[in-house]
Amino acid sequence: MTPTVLELDLTVPLLEAPPQDPIGAVLHRRRPLLRDLVEGLRLAAFDPSVTGLVAHVGGQGPTFAQVQELRAAVRVFADAGKPTVAWSETFGEFGPGTLPYYLASAFDQVWLQPSGDVGLTGILAEAVFVKDALTKLGVVPELSRRHEYKNAADTFLATQMSDAHREAAGRLAASAMEQVVEGVSTRRKLTSDQVRELVDRSPLSAKDALAAGLVDRLGYRDEVYSDLRKRLGEVAFRYVQRYRQARQLEPRQALARLQRSPGVAVVYGTGPIHLGRSSRRGLSSTSIGSDTAAGALRAAAADPKVRAVVVRVDSPGGSYVASDAVRREVVRVREAGKPVVVSMGTVAASGGYFVSMAADSIVAQPGTLTGSIGVFGGKAVVRDLLDRVGVARDGVAEGRNAAMFSAYHRFTADEWRRLEDWLDQVYEDFTAKVAADRGLSRDHVEKAARGRVWTGADARERGLVDEFGGFERAVEIACARVGIGREEATLRFPARVGVVERLRGPESSERAAAASGGLSAGLGAGLGLPATSGPARMLAELTSALGLGHAGVLTAPVLWELH
Repeated sequence: MTPTVLELDLTVPLLEAPPQDPIGAVLHRRRPLLRDLVEGLRLAAFDPSVTGLVAHVGGQGPTFAQVQELRAAVRVFADAGKPTVAWSETFGEFGPGTLPYYLASAFDQVWLQPSGDVGLTGILAEAVFVKDALTKLGVVPELSRRHEYKNAADTFLATQMSDAHREAAGRLAASAMEQVVEGVSTRRKLTSDQVRELVDRSPLSAKDALAAGLVDRLGYRDEVYSDLRKRLGEVAFRYVQRYRQARQLEPRQALARLQRSPGVAVVYGTGPIHLGRSSRRGLSSTSIGSDTAAGALRAAAADPKVRAVVVRVDSPGGSYVASDAVRREVVRVREAGKPVVVSMGTVAASGGYFVSMAADSIVAQPGTLTGSIGVFGGKAVVRDLLDRVGVARDGVAEGRNAAMFSAYHRFTADEWRRLEDWLDQVYEDFTAKVAADRGLSRDHVEKAARGRVWTGADARERGLVDEFGGFERAVEIACARVGIGREEATLRFPARVGVVERLRGPESSERAAAASGGLSAGLGAGLGLPATSGPARMLAELTSALGLGHAGVLTAPVLWELH
């Protein structure tokens, strides 16, 4: 049998969760699932028929936290004594390339095309401010927040970073940079000072990067593969995800194992959080509907074959009420005697943290964005904009506060007081539940809260997460908590239902089909924003129109990019 060298294409974005509808499956058929890549590398590390690994790195690939999960998986493979090679045409093409190079540095050998560059230029944390643009349009944002670090509101209320905003963003950038420097210096056998000096000199030409020890060989793709054949002999190349599929058991064996093996249920939560069913937003991103997530958790709690639950969260947050509904189901799973372990992805902040905090254990990457324990809310008043374009609105109201959430009227003093009281109520509830769920004092929580976003590394120091690692580590913890070996456990997915059951619909909210978004997910209303209500609705529509994403009251800002 010809030995196999596995291939990774890390130039494309990776999926956090498998598509839950036919349209999603078609749209993302060429995007690998992160979990499949990690699991494939774990299996291949101990497979004698697999003799090496080669990866194409660059482009719009994995996120920071995903890179760290992949780096750990690559090292498991390499520690089994098998060569690992990363190659790239360029790490940035005289532009930013910090993230792809950080990923490549996990491999034993790094090749770079002679015409390429290493754009190890560091970390840039940026924010967008639209206050002046809104003023020119005639849009008045009436927002308040809890508290000064809840800088998602700054997008609409400020023209530059406040001191608190700059402090938080600066720490995010510094923490991320510390992680990149540590990772590169360890793998490339350079000191931290040497790496930082190279960062300040970047972008570097291929020859300068070779001389500095950042890459090992200069060459083109054909030379990379030719060198591998010389080192390993006649080999066959195969993508990791295809290898992973081939390693799965035959259907009859798989069914027999599924029936007799203790199970760990896996529940995915990716995208903004809202009430109702999960749906597709546009043609690519997904959302977390509280009905869907809660249904999956109820199904896991009711399944006698499920011993523990792993929840994979990748969300900047959204609706407070929806987040609280999902958290309640996490609590109920635990009350049923089944431990819950959360695996945080790229971001699990604000509402994403709310749905995570009641778990028995929280696992995150050092580069995960989390925390943002705070709230903001209000509305965007568009009366001046409509007047300018000749659009008039008129109406009658019964009830003193009937027009409170109208985008055509400013808040009255009494309505503003009601908004402030509501924000106080939400913040009080959020922080109280963090303290109870995490076993922390209120004073400790208050210091870590106030709307501030943390990296996973800083969040662990503050007791907001328990351990570093990825999805596989979360599964190991879940298995250990119920006394079963990882290899014994079968992963179960309560949100997956058959086509017939999707067409018929669930018999009740207690059935597993209630966790499904249905066959219409991604169609019709699913192409737009999830429905919101209350003071966040107009703001959500405004942020969507501006290309800023969905804004629920528990939303963390996406304010950094790795350059």
